[in-house]
Amino acid sequence: MAPLIFKIRVVGYPGQAGSIPVRLRHQGHSMPADPRRSVPSTDVVLSDGRLIDSQRRLGRQLVRSTVRATQDHVRSGVIEAADLVDEVLRRLPRRASTLRPVLNATGVILHTNLGRAALSSAARDAVAAATGYVDVEFDLATGERAQRGRGALAALRAALPDAGDVLVVNNGAAALLLAVTALAQGREVIWSRGEMVEIGDGFRLPELVASTGAIVREVGTTNRTARHDYLEAVGERTGCLLKVHPSNFRMAGFTSSVTVAELAGLGPPLVVDVGSGLLTPDALLPGEPDVSSALRAGADLVTASGDKLLGGPQAGIIAGRADLVARLRRHPMARAMRVDKLTLAALEATMCGPATPTATALHVLSDELRTRAEAIAARLGDEAAVVPSEGAVGGGGAPGVVLPGWAVSLPGRYALPLRTGDPAVVGRVERGRCLLDVRCIDPGDDDALLSAVLACR
Repeated sequence: MAPLIFKIRVVGYPGQAGSIPVRLRHQGHSMPADPRRSVPSTDVVLSDGRLIDSQRRLGRQLVRSTVRATQDHVRSGVIEAADLVDEVLRRLPRRASTLRPVLNATGVILHTNLGRAALSSAARDAVAAATGYVDVEFDLATGERAQRGRGALAALRAALPDAGDVLVVNNGAAALLLAVTALAQGREVIWSRGEMVEIGDGFRLPELVASTGAIVREVGTTNRTARHDYLEAVGERTGCLLKVHPSNFRMAGFTSSVTVAELAGLGPPLVVDVGSGLLTPDALLPGEPDVSSALRAGADLVTASGDKLLGGPQAGIIAGRADLVARLRRHPMARAMRVDKLTLAALEATMCGPATPTATALHVLSDELRTRAEAIAARLGDEAAVVPSEGAVGGGGAPGVVLPGWAVSLPGRYALPLRTGDPAVVGRVERGRCLLDVRCIDPGDDDALLSAVLACR
């Protein structure tokens, strides 16, 4: 071991002060270098050219916190100081948000846990354009204030000619909440017991309606409700009649319900919640209610979701009589439910742009899905097979409707690494096999799906 040399300052008579070298030699074991002394400062690390782009994309604060956490690992001896920047780059997320892109291989088009409807390319472009300053409430010609979201509202009016006017709020539940609050707060809401359902995550519609301050007046029984049940309940305290599509809840056997046409004209305003956001009838979904049909049947207000079968962003759509829509628009609660510029941009582009991914996935031909699945499986070798797969609408829409399709079948061990990859791939596990249904995968993402599978080997 090399000797350690220290300089000792000696103070003596005048002219004798100075320093002399003293050579010391360790006895026994050598002393290891303290790793803390080799850690460069945070500012020095942040100035490394390899981290400049990361700071631009993710923000200096996020990169700084990652640097500091990595410095601690150097101090503890887990990694070498020379590897510090490389380790920081490895630890940094690819995006500033913790939300991760997912390839939906479940076969469920409107998968609530995966964000429901995927936006069209036109809607994505519109959102990107709206991230800066936009004329959301400004008339560029006059230089004065204008109606908020007028483009999206005009597109909805054009799509729903039977509506006197339309209104957009932040989600489907908000649309129903605003309608009942404006029409029946402190009064009675007449509602069939068979339509009082609980939807996802323990969310119960009767509790939502009761929160408005309205009094729920149940009519009929769980399995059967008749028109005369409503007639007998209508009185001076009635604020509105409410008809709710039970979405993913179905009853079979000895059942009956009252149609929109049968409820129209009973006196109080009729509010119909169709739920899934289908604007016009779809032959593929014969039992699914739509906004246009409800309006033509006599509904005074119809509420629906924008991020389901409409294929747009999360939003609540209200359409119906112009005087009632104006009443809702003026209600103080409407301000708290107002949608932002990004939602308005995406909604307008959804209405005016090309077919949405939702519509494409819903109507794609089974033979096309089989051809794509076979092409992917052929590149994966003997582990992969092509099997029939039953898709679904999801999001509470069209319960019981089976969408015949095809999936790539892999050993079950692929499921976890696929879910935790980037991009994540979420499929279904059935009978020990990982099924990758290609219905909801954009054809342009087939290569990405293939690469994700290959990366798991």
